[in-house]
Amino acid sequence: MRTIKLSCSILSADFRNLEKSIREAEDGGVDWIHVDVMDGHFVPNLTMGPFIVETCRKITSLPLDVHLMIEKPEQLVKQFADAGANYLTVHVENNPNIARTLEYIRSLGVHPSAALNPGTPISALKGVLPFVDMVLIMSVNPGFSGQSYMPHSPHRIQELSDLAREMNKELI
Repeated sequence: MRTIKLSCSILSADFRNLEKSIREAEDGGVDWIHVDVMDGHFVPNLTMGPFIVETCRKITSLPLDVHLMIEKPEQLVKQFADAGANYLTVHVENNPNIARTLEYIRSLGVHPSAALNPGTPISALKGVLPFVDMVLIMSVNPGFSGQSYMPHSPHRIQELSDLAREMNKELI
């Protein structure tokens, strides 16, 4: 039986009261905190860096999933790992050496994870699955909060589930 885990993104949190927002999420029963990092290059918006992850780590003992929507994520994974990330999620689309990046993340004691944009076929994950503990199937285009959920997302999740089963790969 599959266990459902609930994650809460801090992207829309009130940063004047970040601790209060995280505590409310904890009290609401979330299993982990999701941190959306954007660099203004891979995606148009610019958000937070390792300092926010470090601040979140001081506030909560929940796992921190840091979603790197950035160019050249391999150059920053150590900083985010050192800041307290439990999971580091990198995109398949912007990393020609993703297997090496995922192995590097694991060598830092962090769970490697891959993200896939809505327009990228699930088959792009076939060579990546052996290296990850988790996959993030984007149900919106990366870079903006408040978008409408894309209705084909459940089909993509099922396709990933089928691929993982075919490869005998268990994901979080």
